[in-house]
Amino acid sequence: MDLEDNLLMMPGPVPVPPRVLRAMSKPMINHRGAQFSAIYDDCRRILADIFKTENDIFVLSGSGTASMEAAVGCIADKDDRIISIENGKFGERFKDLASRYGSVVPLEFEWGTSVDLDPLEAQLQEGAKAVTMVHNETSTGILNPAEQVGKLAKKYGSLFIMDGVTSLGGDDVFVDDWGVDVAVVGSQKCIGAPPGLSMLSVSEAAFDAMKKENLPYYLDLKACKKSADKEKTQTPYTPAIPLFYALQESLHIIEEEGMDARIERHHKGAAAVRAAMDAMGIEMFPQLNEYSAYSNTVSAMKAPAGMDSETLKKEMMKSGITIAGGQAHLKGKIFRIGSMANVSYRDILSTLQQIEVVFKKSGVVSELGPATEAAIEVLCK
Repeated sequence: MDLEDNLLMMPGPVPVPPRVLRAMSKPMINHRGAQFSAIYDDCRRILADIFKTENDIFVLSGSGTASMEAAVGCIADKDDRIISIENGKFGERFKDLASRYGSVVPLEFEWGTSVDLDPLEAQLQEGAKAVTMVHNETSTGILNPAEQVGKLAKKYGSLFIMDGVTSLGGDDVFVDDWGVDVAVVGSQKCIGAPPGLSMLSVSEAAFDAMKKENLPYYLDLKACKKSADKEKTQTPYTPAIPLFYALQESLHIIEEEGMDARIERHHKGAAAVRAAMDAMGIEMFPQLNEYSAYSNTVSAMKAPAGMDSETLKKEMMKSGITIAGGQAHLKGKIFRIGSMANVSYRDILSTLQQIEVVFKKSGVVSELGPATEAAIEVLCK
């Protein structure tokens, strides 16, 4: 299959617009000169609006995991209690990462279920340097209560480190109002750029907590701040210049659309997916409580009776549409549809229509049309 004909409907990497791809072909420049400084400053300006923060913002040449490790690696020392909330694959990754640096207190919930704030508060009462949590758990399609967790962390004097990799740029995030000390996003998700960069905001409280002697070298956030505070804004080490070109162009697209309109588009797209699934009798995977919600950037559904989700993925690929399955023990049991960044309503409808066709051929549904019609009803509101 020609890659240009493939429709990416997975939760990242996302389709990248031609203007962003063209931006990557611009000539190399001096990464210590005024041109790069202007690009970096422009990116940080727009990112501050996306993050809703006055904190320092940095861009690292590395995936979202690099920024997650930078945050934990600079803040946590071996005897520091780090409460790590896990209710999905990426919460598990955050927990495993934190265990390399601090004394992790795992707060584990069954994947796809909601976070219970009571055991979190009980652990916070015993003291902790930081709490880590994934805001939008991509592996299970659940939106976790970042605002409530941030306020609880502040109540007990703990830092809050948040993975916003699939929420920032596509959903409401208020870093300062929620008390998020470090927030992380990847370039290849809701931001709509190619993979390879990650962006993070860092509070003064987080910097004050970086007192360990053995800070990481490449991922040293104090070094990032020192370089960014120079007369000509820089990165401490050689940046991936073509990816910075792409990031700047993607951020301009976000700025042109406007964050309010962009968030509304993401909300409506995910709601259309949920309406279509309901029309086909397909059950959403997340189990919600009063503090959680369905993700507005990636939808996770239980595989229908009699069909493995890996089979669904293969059938969709025959039509040139890539969706995602489950991870780890959820493989074969759930399927996921990404509707983030530059994914259009047309893309969503094409995907839902083809899923309906696959389900009709497999006997999962008895007729064609209801799912697509349900989605259109949502999108027309």
